[in-house]
Amino acid sequence: MLLDEALDRIAEVPDFPEPGVLFRDLTPLLADPAAFAATVDALAAGLPEDTGLLAAVEARGFLLAAAIGYSRGIGVVPVRKPGKLPAVADRIEYELEYGSAVLELPAGLVAAGDRVTVVDDVLATGGTAAAAVGLLERAGARVDGVTVVLELAALGGRALLGSRPVRALRVL
Repeated sequence: MLLDEALDRIAEVPDFPEPGVLFRDLTPLLADPAAFAATVDALAAGLPEDTGLLAAVEARGFLLAAAIGYSRGIGVVPVRKPGKLPAVADRIEYELEYGSAVLELPAGLVAAGDRVTVVDDVLATGGTAAAAVGLLERAGARVDGVTVVLELAALGGRALLGSRPVRALRVL
């Protein structure tokens, strides 16, 4: 399956999670084995060669990073919502396009000097990606960039990431 055909499986859901928001749902892409494979292959092919760890942002980032990590032989560290980790190294509160949230980094899995790429499904306003990058950098990691399936460019999320490389398979 061609990547464009796979990405065409992303559904638009109006007024979710609240009125006025147009949610991009990757579930149909994930449910189609050929579309999922094409997406994972494209994400894996674009990783920097020296990335040694993937930081998977809860929750859809888990699915993508696990598959990419397996295909490239790279470990995966989950960046989680509060209350999900038995040992927390650090936590950060940040703003979303429709509220605020908290992410936590597990203790003992990210070391100073680790080369890490952040993996998530969608880059929108950039708050979640910037929070994940902040946690990793506070742990001493070198963030090689952020990789996503879809970027919503009109929301300006890239600006929150400064000069860090952002790779999106599709930009809207």
